[in-house]
Amino acid sequence: MIERVKELIENKSFMELRGELLEMNAADIAAILEDLSNAETIRIFRLLPKDLAAEVFSYLSIEVEQFIITSLTAKEAGLLIDNMFADDAADLMDEMPANVVTRLLAHADPETRRDINHLLQYPEDSAGSIMTVEYVSLKEGLTVSQAIDRIRKDAGDSADFNVCYVLDVRRKLIGTVELRDLILANPDTLVGDVMNENFIFVHTHDDQEEVAQAFQKYDCTAMPVVDRDNRLVGIITIDDIVDIIEQEATEDIEMMAAITPTDKPYMKTGVFETWKKRVPWLLLLMISATFTGQIIQHYEDALGAYIVLTSFIPMLMDTGGNAGSQASVTIIRGLSLNELEFSDIWAIMWKEFRVSICCGITLAAANFIKLLLVDRVSIMIAAVVCITLASAVIVAKLVGCTLPVLAKKIGFDPAVMASPFITTIVDALSLMIYFTIATHLLGI
Repeated sequence: MIERVKELIENKSFMELRGELLEMNAADIAAILEDLSNAETIRIFRLLPKDLAAEVFSYLSIEVEQFIITSLTAKEAGLLIDNMFADDAADLMDEMPANVVTRLLAHADPETRRDINHLLQYPEDSAGSIMTVEYVSLKEGLTVSQAIDRIRKDAGDSADFNVCYVLDVRRKLIGTVELRDLILANPDTLVGDVMNENFIFVHTHDDQEEVAQAFQKYDCTAMPVVDRDNRLVGIITIDDIVDIIEQEATEDIEMMAAITPTDKPYMKTGVFETWKKRVPWLLLLMISATFTGQIIQHYEDALGAYIVLTSFIPMLMDTGGNAGSQASVTIIRGLSLNELEFSDIWAIMWKEFRVSICCGITLAAANFIKLLLVDRVSIMIAAVVCITLASAVIVAKLVGCTLPVLAKKIGFDPAVMASPFITTIVDALSLMIYFTIATHLLGI
């Protein structure tokens, strides 16, 4: 399709191009704009009707959004902002330079400006910062017929009207009603008689990750957001939750790989910026890994007497690190899904201890046979290596399962305690166990 678009641009067949764009999905148009040059992007964007342009705009990367906004006239930019949902417009303002934000708000209509300023006051990553203020509200004293007329009037500006929100005179949320129930109800029935009073809601300062978990738990497509007085101030829709889940998952993956999280795509992140995200963790892990070298230096005499012990160090460290990573990843996932709490730490440790015993014995038995038949070492050397292997697996799994739980308890992201960090700790512990056992069994 991108070739077709470029061909129409080259032939200056703009009316034909506009007709084909109008038949496409907004997300597909946005994907095409991402692959075009700046000049082509702005030319196509100006061909779109204002309502479609606003929808396409919300699917674009922040870099393309900033280019388009700064390329439009003040009036065009103001119209674009007016046609966007308030939460999308607020997200855009968060990313824009202050002078651009001032220009945009100056040319937006007063109601849009008020809604955007309202959203910008909430903390980043809170429910208030991701909600939209476009929703359909009803009074419980309305008849179903009157309610449907109200929906027809207000639904065009609403982000979601499959669920409507019933408010009292103080704008407190007292119930919800689905459009389906209104259509099926008798036209003279009161909204208060068909509304659901047992509804799920979140507060403006709830963390967005907790909101995403609530959506998953209750299978919602939209959820009301209330202030401390239980007054309805906005709603969160499922499309925002999908973005949050992707964002949180990406952040956890980057933290588990010892990378400072970034919200930019890989190919759009510069070399220097990527370096800044990675090098602090690499420096920290490198410094912490020096303890491993110090342990080896401390036991130089043991290694000098039994040089063969050196050849098994990588295997022992890798196995311990892998065992710790298995436990930590499992626990981090459980914590992120709220399946595990700090109060479960003893149950977690007891389970991982039993798992580590089974894994350790299995690995030690298999390695013992390999050492005798393939490596042809003495039984005492094989015993030292295999006892260390089983012990390292046990210690690694206990460390891997407890550190993420403790990290969350003291307020850190559990993902920080993932593979690289745990591997460094387990490497040092494995070596200490190895040389301690060797000095006792071999009499060094």
